[in-house]
Amino acid sequence: MSGLDIVGPQFAVLLAAGAVLMVDALMPQNRRLVPYIALLGLGASAIWTGTWVARDNYQEAFHGTLSLDQYAVFFYFLFAGITATVVLASIDWVNQEGRGQGEYYALVLTVCAGLMFLSAARDLITIFLALELSSIPQYILAGWGKDRRSSEAGLKYLLLGAIASALLLYGMALLYGLTGTTLLLGIGEFVASPAGEANRSVLVLAMALLIAGFGFKMAIVPFQMWVPDVYQGAPTPVTAFLSVGSKAAAFAVVIRIFFEALGADFLSSDWANVFAGLAAVSMTVGNVMAIVQTDIKRMFGYSSIAQAGNHMIGLAAISVAGEQFTLGASGVLLFVAAYAFTNLGAWVAIIAISQKIGSDQIKDYAGMWKRSPVLTLGLAVCFVSLTGIPPTVGFWAKLYIFNAGIRADLGWLVIIGVLNSVVSAYYYLGVARQMFTGDAEGAEKVRTSPSIGLSLGVATFGVLAFSIVPIPLITAARDAADIFAQR
Repeated sequence: MSGLDIVGPQFAVLLAAGAVLMVDALMPQNRRLVPYIALLGLGASAIWTGTWVARDNYQEAFHGTLSLDQYAVFFYFLFAGITATVVLASIDWVNQEGRGQGEYYALVLTVCAGLMFLSAARDLITIFLALELSSIPQYILAGWGKDRRSSEAGLKYLLLGAIASALLLYGMALLYGLTGTTLLLGIGEFVASPAGEANRSVLVLAMALLIAGFGFKMAIVPFQMWVPDVYQGAPTPVTAFLSVGSKAAAFAVVIRIFFEALGADFLSSDWANVFAGLAAVSMTVGNVMAIVQTDIKRMFGYSSIAQAGNHMIGLAAISVAGEQFTLGASGVLLFVAAYAFTNLGAWVAIIAISQKIGSDQIKDYAGMWKRSPVLTLGLAVCFVSLTGIPPTVGFWAKLYIFNAGIRADLGWLVIIGVLNSVVSAYYYLGVARQMFTGDAEGAEKVRTSPSIGLSLGVATFGVLAFSIVPIPLITAARDAADIFAQR
C-alpha cells in the first residue's frame, strides 16, 4: 500500500486524465465540465501530497527507484500549480478551437504526471521513462494548432527531442555499463571509489552526453535551436506550459543526477565549469537575440534561454561542498518557483491579448493600457519581476542565486549575470513602455474571461505576495535542498 501512497499524486492526475476522456467521449453534452474535472484531479493531487507533509513520513518505494522526499514534494506542488494555471488559461482557447477538448486536457495532465515522476525518480530507467511520459504529449501539444506553423513546431520539437533523448540514453548506457547499476546512489558510490577516478574519461563522456540531452529540455545554448520556432508556432497556452513546466523538471532531475551520481570531487569540478560556461553563453546569446525580436512569443523564447542561464549559475555553484551546495541548490529551486509565477503570469496576459487582437507582434501591444488596464498592469508587473528589479520576487531569486555564485567563487559569472539583467531590462521594459505610452491601433476594449482573469490573478498575486514576503518561498526551497546535505 505504501507504493500506491507514494505514487498517489500522479495517480490522481492520471485518473483525472482518464475521466476527462470518458466524459468527452461518452457525455458530449457535459463537455464544458472537462476542464473542471482536470482541475479537480490536480486539486486531489495537491491534497494527497499535502497529507505526506502533514504526516512527515517521507519514504522510498520500488527498491529506491522512486522517492517522495521534501525535494519531490516541492516540485509536486509546483507542477500541480503550473498545470492548474495552464488549464484555466486554456479554457477560452480550447472552446474557440472547438475540437479535441478531452484529448487536450488529458495530454496536459499526462505531462504533469510525467513531470512529477521525473522530480521523484532516483534511477536512470525511471528517469528516462518519466522523461518520455512527459515529452511525447508535449510534442503532440506543440502541433495542436490548426495552422502550418503549429504543425512545423510540433515536427521540429519531435525530431530534435528524439535526438536529445538518444544522446541522453547513450550517456545513461555508459553509466550503467561502467557501474553495473541504474540507481543514482549506486552510481555515486562507484564514482566516488578508486575505480571511478580510474575511469574518469568514460565518466566525462557520459557526463557530456547527459548535459547535451538535458540541455535540450533546459533550453540552454547550444541546445536551444528549437525554442524560438516552437514557442512561436505552438498554441500560446502550450507555449506557456513548455516554458515553465518542462524547464523546471529538467533542472529538478539534473540536480539529482549530478549530485547523487556524479558528485565526486574529481568530477564535480568538471561539470561545474561546463555549467558555468554554458550559463554565461546562454544568458548572453538569449538576451542579445531577444532584443531584435518583433514577435512577442519569439522574444519570450530567447528570454527563456537567457533565464535558463540564470538558473545554471546555481547549478555551477552546487559543486562546492557544504553550505554552498545547499545555497546553490536552493537558489535554483527558488529561481524555478519565482520564474514559474512570473512567466506564467506574463503568458496568461499574452494569451488574453493575442486572442483578442489576433496578433503576436510587439508593435500591436502599443496603447494596450487604454484597452485593458488589468492585463497591462499584470503583464508589466511580470516584466519587472523577470528583469529582477527590487523588490519583486524575481529580484529576490536573482539575489539568492547570485549570492550562491559569489560563495562558490564564481564572481565573474555573477558579473555577466548582472550585466545581462541590464540588457534584459531593455526589451522587457521596452514592451511595457509601448503598452503604457504607445498609440493604440484600435479603440476596442480587450476584456478577459473569468478563467483568464482568475489564472492571471493567481499568478500576479504569487509574484506580489512573495515579493513582499519572500521568506516562506526561500524556506521551502532550502528545506527541499537540505535533503541532499543529509545524504
